[in-house]
Formats: sequence, structure tokens, C-alpha cells
Amino acid sequence: MQSAILTILAFIGMEIFSYLAHRYLFHGILWKIHQTHHQANKFFLELNDVFSLIFALVSVGLMFSGNAVAFPVGLGIAIYGFVYLITHDFFTHRRFLPFKSTNKILLTIRAAHQRHHQTMEKIGIEPFGLFVFDYAKFGEKINRETTRSKPQITSVQDKKN
Repeated sequence: MQSAILTILAFIGMEIFSYLAHRYLFHGILWKIHQTHHQANKFFLELNDVFSLIFALVSVGLMFSGNAVAFPVGLGIAIYGFVYLITHDFFTHRRFLPFKSTNKILLTIRAAHQRHHQTMEKIGIEPFGLFVFDYAKFGEKINRETTRSKPQITSVQDKKN
């Protein structure tokens, strides 16, 4: 039970860490590396991917340490990284193995992240986190878009056509 709690806390801690690192380091002293993520990229990888590699190495190192506390923390970091990869790279930026979805949570995350990418400047726009932000604000946009894109059925005859 303690291991599961540590894993969950590490996952949550990664979102907090990611927000702070993204806002104050990636859009601060590490901007030269991170800006490759805000630019149009013709290559399979971007320099910004080095951050994911570092986090993965920390995660694996913790899991292989053999320590009863370090393993679940490393596992939480790994799970966060996996969910981040699927949500951020595959779905939001359509990198590596892109996929489409009509899931409103995923669409809301994409809308919020696209808001962050509306500038190429070092001074970033919120949100800096991937999973924690004002869902109501961006969810309203998704609800308006999905309502607009659905055909309006006015009669039984329309439903058959």
C-alpha cells in the first residue's frame, strides 16, 4: 500500500515539477534548448527531447536502485512520462505515433497546450502544466466547437438521411 501511495505522489509531484521547470527553467535559462519545441520542426527529434531523456534516466535509475522507496518514486515518474508521451507527443503535437480522438478531456488538454504555443517568445503563455489548468475555461471552447460541428437534427426524416 505504501508503494502505491508513493507512486501516485510521484506522479502528482511530476506535474508540479513539470509546471515549475517549464515556467521558470525551460522558459528561463534553458530557453535555447526548449525553444526548439516551440518552432516548426522538420526532424524526427528536437533538442527539447533531451529533457525527456533526462527524466527517463532519473526514473530508470531510481527503479534500478533496489531501494524500497526509490522504486515506487521512479515508477511514478515513468508512468507520468508514459502518459505525457501519449498525451503530449502522440495526441497534442501528433509526433511519432499520432492518433485522433474525440475524447473531451484529451481535446481540452490539446486546446490548453495549443494556447501555450500561440507565441514563439521566451515569455510564455499559460498553461505551463500539461494536466493541471483551468479545465472549465478550455472545456467551454471544446464544447462550443463540438456543438458547432455536429449536424442539427430537426425531424425524424432528417435522422434517417
